[in-house]
Amino acid sequence: MGAVIDSLVPLFIPSPPTGVWYVFGFPLRAYALCIIAGIIVAMVIGSRRWVARGGTAESLEMCVVVGIPFGIVGARLYHVITDYELYFGADAPMTPIDALKIWHGGLGIWGAVAFGILGGYLVARRRKLAFPALLDSIAPGLAVAQAIGRLGNWFNQELFGRPTTLPWGLEIDERYRPLGYEQYATFHPTFLYELIWCLLVALALVLLDRRFRLGHGKVFALYVVFYTLGRFWIESLRIDTVNEIGGFRLNNYTSLIVFVIALLWFGWLVKNRPGREEVVEPRPQPAAPLTAEQTPEDAEPAEDQEPGDRGELAEDEEPAEPGAGEDSAGQRSRDTRSPDTRT
Repeated sequence: MGAVIDSLVPLFIPSPPTGVWYVFGFPLRAYALCIIAGIIVAMVIGSRRWVARGGTAESLEMCVVVGIPFGIVGARLYHVITDYELYFGADAPMTPIDALKIWHGGLGIWGAVAFGILGGYLVARRRKLAFPALLDSIAPGLAVAQAIGRLGNWFNQELFGRPTTLPWGLEIDERYRPLGYEQYATFHPTFLYELIWCLLVALALVLLDRRFRLGHGKVFALYVVFYTLGRFWIESLRIDTVNEIGGFRLNNYTSLIVFVIALLWFGWLVKNRPGREEVVEPRPQPAAPLTAEQTPEDAEPAEDQEPGDRGELAEDEEPAEPGAGEDSAGQRSRDTRSPDTRT
């Protein structure tokens, strides 16, 4: 029986045979599709959480629309700056033009989050939104988006870990194996490790937020703390070529520094910003009530009010007789109902 099960269950995780499909000659790249899918899911989750906090879906959508291009630019900039030797220099395996080809992979999450937040902040400031509450709303969805995006690394057969013979080892084609690792066939599936970790982070954020009603940026601070904690370990497994300092990869230092900053930030928020925001987005103010000296014509119409809503006469309506409906002081009677509707 055991032999039958072993023959049915693969011992290793296979890599997709291709990451590009052509539809009428147009290339559809799995890497890009995974990123788009992650953005959509993050937007849906973030919008529901933002509306539940009292915001409007329109404001969240505007922040996402502006934040996405900012995030893509920041992600690519971080990758190119930290791995400049891949594109610049006499011994660079690629050309400077390749630095613009994001569909080949190479988007740094650190730059994506930083620049994406900058874009969202510009919108939030213009619309007078409670920006920390906005960050709290998008944090779980952002973690889910990262999880989905890691599937793109699987399709591209990139960013995997050290060789391993564990049952969940990832099979990598020889042409994608780094120099010095050609003799190995299976490697740690770091894309899967980070995918699972990000989903756990998202779940933890939602549960903690429900339990403690976190606000003022605490959910986002915890997202950064949890993500960098897992990323430090995952980064230590990877064998792709990157800059190292003192035997540690550059992203290890980034993870450690950001982890400490986020942890201190969370502690400060807990001490100085308890609870959560009551108002996260300003609402249009209702029209002021009329005073005794004012008539309905004195009131300013609402912006979305049709001309017929301002008390204007319809084309087939007869004007009232002079003095009709007025009391001895010349003021309009408060009771304008017809005799048939009076009780």
